[in-house]
Amino acid sequence: MTGAPADLRTVCVTGASGFIASWIVKMLLEKGYNVRGTVRNPEIAKHLLGLPGASDRLQLLAADISTPGVFDSIFEGCDGVFHTSTPTPGAYDSASMSEADYIETAVKGTLNVLESCAKLTRPLKRLVLTSSMAAVHFAKKLTPDSVIDETFFSDPDVIRNIPTIGKDFKGYILSKTYAEKAAWDFVEKHKNLSMVAINPVMTIGPSLQGTVNPTNSFPLDLLSGELKTIPNAVRGWIGVKDCAMAHILAYEKPEAHGRYIVSQSTLHFADLAAVLRKLFPNYKVEASLELDESEPRAPMYFVSTQKVKELGLDMEPLEDVLKDAIQCFISLGRLQDQKLK
Repeated sequence: MTGAPADLRTVCVTGASGFIASWIVKMLLEKGYNVRGTVRNPEIAKHLLGLPGASDRLQLLAADISTPGVFDSIFEGCDGVFHTSTPTPGAYDSASMSEADYIETAVKGTLNVLESCAKLTRPLKRLVLTSSMAAVHFAKKLTPDSVIDETFFSDPDVIRNIPTIGKDFKGYILSKTYAEKAAWDFVEKHKNLSMVAINPVMTIGPSLQGTVNPTNSFPLDLLSGELKTIPNAVRGWIGVKDCAMAHILAYEKPEAHGRYIVSQSTLHFADLAAVLRKLFPNYKVEASLELDESEPRAPMYFVSTQKVKELGLDMEPLEDVLKDAIQCFISLGRLQDQKLK
């Protein structure tokens, strides 16, 4: 990696202990940045302290994104901010969270970050917001022939009327949609803020945290035998390292603007299962796609990734991402080593 540009060297990453955020921190340190990482509980961020460069250039700070003004002093002296922190199903205190809780936490936290950015005595070079494909895909203008691009924005009424989405995931989708919309509305009123949004699809790959995040659960549960039925759904997939690099390119490139969908492949879960079976034939995969006569296989859709490619992102093949992920699961003791080929 090339070094950090001289005028962009001190940055803050909110929610620094997260799956994607940990890789952002790692890559920033590798490039020579001084990094301030905010976390709810520094105890869950200890894995970051062992990263190369962390002893000299990483500072971990406790901060609750729902507290107004908590970032005022933390952001002072920063050239940029990466706002990744958000409530996520399975990775947050989500068991007792209602739809309204998801939305309030995400929107309030995002606005607290933006308000602190707007008050800085020295303006930021850029804020990079981690949004989601969830805030793109569920747009009113979506048709079977659509090529989904950055002009699509999810509509809350569309989201609420999809019967196949569970309560937790529906709350998450709504929270990402409302939070990104609130962020763009804020930036429109505060012209001194430069913001870019990253909208990744399902993000998979090796974990730095020592745990397996929810988006990695499909390949893990499929190969371990815990998964019995393959979901009848299509998703976009991206490697976590490429997702992290997209954030950094969006920060460093002066020409970066607006939103960036980050996706390497779009596959039905059954097709991803077929890839996993081919890559790891020594694992006995018993899960299958079970459809009754009235249930058609979920149709494919198409996603444009031209904009992020123009930013300079060269994405790793999905098969290589999966190999790295499975090797990580084995090293964490979450999957038995079946002599990977």
